[in-house]
Amino acid sequence: MVAVALLVPLAYLIGTFPSAVIVARTRGIDITQAGSGNPGASNVIRGLGWKIGALVLAADFAKGAIAGGVGLVVADRPGAYVLGIAAILGHTFPMLSKGGKGVAAAGGMLVVLFPLIVLGLVAVWGVIAKGFRKASVASLLIVVAFPVAVGLLGHAWWETTILAVIAALLVVRHAGNIRRLLRREEHDLVGGSAKSGRHAA
Repeated sequence: MVAVALLVPLAYLIGTFPSAVIVARTRGIDITQAGSGNPGASNVIRGLGWKIGALVLAADFAKGAIAGGVGLVVADRPGAYVLGIAAILGHTFPMLSKGGKGVAAAGGMLVVLFPLIVLGLVAVWGVIAKGFRKASVASLLIVVAFPVAVGLLGHAWWETTILAVIAALLVVRHAGNIRRLLRREEHDLVGGSAKSGRHAA
């Protein structure tokens, strides 16, 4: 695990890569000042459409997948969790900029560890997001469902515990979305402009 510890700063830096900011800037938009101000795929999708948002989603997903994959090679599943979580923290809490919500980065780490569960829940996310037109609803549901699914499938208790902690972090990151959902003020996933008011997810 010494090698993993040495790689933690690098995994964190990978997580800080500003995917949404860079992609949106190529379209002339400062995503941190548009829509909700959140530098994540949902805000980009809302303002710039699914195709551009998909680029951001893939890039954020890759952060967790790269870090988790390296950790898996270096120190098996514990290593994947350590480096994957470092990337998630880099994505959600970068030192010099605003961070994203962390769902895509977490998904990247988890696809290395639980590919079939991730594929299933990604499909569920798509159905819920299109049905409710709320990315936050879909994200919150799959975040809560993931550790439950892992536990029910009989995986190690320590993995289920770690995933429950990650899920709790991601739910906290969506606190603003939850408040807006309760007030019925949450904006639709598609339909608003990124240059409009800052009330969306």
